[in-house]
Order: sequence, then C-alpha cells, then structure tokens
Amino acid sequence: MIIVIDPEKKTKLPFSRGILTRSITSAGVDVGIAYSIATEVIKTFSERGKKIVTKDEIREITYHKLLDRGLKDEARKYLFWRKIKKLKFPMILLIGGTTGVGKSTISTELAFRLGIRTTIGTDTIREVMRKIIARELLPALHTSSFMARNVMGKIPKGVSPLIYGFETQVRHVAVGINAVIERAYTEGFNTVIEGIHLVPGYIGLNDRSFMYVIAVKNRNSLEARFYERERYSLRPADYYIRNLDAIMEIQDFILEHAKEHDIPVVENVELEDTIDKIMSDLMERVAERMKERGIEI
Repeated sequence: MIIVIDPEKKTKLPFSRGILTRSITSAGVDVGIAYSIATEVIKTFSERGKKIVTKDEIREITYHKLLDRGLKDEARKYLFWRKIKKLKFPMILLIGGTTGVGKSTISTELAFRLGIRTTIGTDTIREVMRKIIARELLPALHTSSFMARNVMGKIPKGVSPLIYGFETQVRHVAVGINAVIERAYTEGFNTVIEGIHLVPGYIGLNDRSFMYVIAVKNRNSLEARFYERERYSLRPADYYIRNLDAIMEIQDFILEHAKEHDIPVVENVELEDTIDKIMSDLMERVAERMKERGIEI
C-alpha cells in the first residue's frame, strides 16, 4: 500500500486511484485514459520502491505522464486545477437554464471533475420553502415554473402572463438561493447550484461565484431531450411536450437576462463538449479572479 502524506495538514491517507482519476478528468481527459494514467502513477511509485509519497510528487509524475501521451494542454490544465485546490480557492458554481436543457447532468459532471461534494437544485430549495410558506401567502411558489401564471391575480397589461408568473416564482425562490450562496460564501465551501430559478439579475453574485446559462438551439432539440430523459426518469415526456412553447418562452426570458448581465450562455449539444467549454471558460475566469488578488497561476 502507498501512503500519501500531507505535511501541512499532518495527515496520512492511502493512495486513491479514484481521487487521482477525478483530478485528471478536471483537465478534460477522458475518464478511461485518466484511470489508465492513475494506474501508471501507482506503477511508477511501486517500481521506485516508494511506499510514502507527497501530493507534490503525485502531481509531478501525473503531469509528466500526461505530457508523455501528447496531452500538453491537458497537462497545463491539470496543474492549474491542482494549484487552485492547493490555494484553497472556494467556488460557487451556478448552472441555470429552462426545463430539460440538461442542467442536472452537467452540474453532476462538473461537480465530479472539480471535486465538489455539495450539489443543490433550486427545486429542492423551493420545496423547502413550500413546506414553510403557506400556499395562500405565495401561491406561485406552489406550482411548476411554467404553470405559475394560473395562480396569479391581476396581471399588468402588456405583460406575458407566463413570464409574469415565472418571474414572480423566481423572485420568491431567489430569497432561498441567495441565502444558500451567502452561507457557502461565509463558510468558504465549494457548492454547485443548478436550476431554472437561476435567472441572471435575481441572484446575488460575489467574487467566488461563477454563473452559466445552458440553452438548446430550438424547439425540436428540446423535444428530443424530453423523450430521451423519459427513458431513465419518472418524468413523462408528454407532459413537458404539451408545454413546450411555454418552456421555450421561458428560455428566451432567461437568455435576455443573461445577455443583459453578461452571463455566459452555453448551447448544450453534446455533453462532453459542453463540459469542456465550461471548464475552459471557468479556468480563465478563476485565473482572472486570482490575478485580481495578486496571485499569478
């Protein structure tokens, strides 16, 4: 068994091939190749007769293994994310977008690559709020995002009933979301929050929060996603397809706010490509934030 020591924390833990694999995938390396490299790292230590190693030694050998495979850009990204982790720079990653665009899947994969343990959906936050606040007080909180219009009272002239209802629900849920962000910021822990209620302009961002909006190209693309999702979930595609026009109208509303508040929009066509785009952009944005703090990466 190989033991990994951390002189700063004064800890001794068994070498984990799984943890190293996850670290390598943060650089955009396929999980199969990442696992293979992690295995090679263990083999290298064994051949050298090393039974006690440091994280720096693991980092150095992994870096060179990536270079040996011609993965120069991935090697650079690997070192970057390792340095960020060492500097203990906590992040709050926010993934918004309308229903069915793939927010949950994308958030889960990003959390895995970044080693973030806490992932929260805004629907979960809304559900907690629903248990606390009576339907009579905030009726928009107690229905789906594209059905909130049905429980609204008088709607102002010239305003879309759908958007008025959705915006009202967003304003309510944003109170809970902002509370979660504030706690994560105060406690300094990494968090991924995803959901339809993450509309730019309603969410309080800070120097450690990074927001992205996920979108689909058109109505047909979203319809196909609902049928695909039905295969592995309890959510029937027909229900969402009947409300497809409303869901697309909500997407337009979210995209308008993303443009207004300069929030990156990523069209989700292929999962791996979407993840790579977000990870690359996130790397640049984190580097900028660190530079503002006087830290060069």
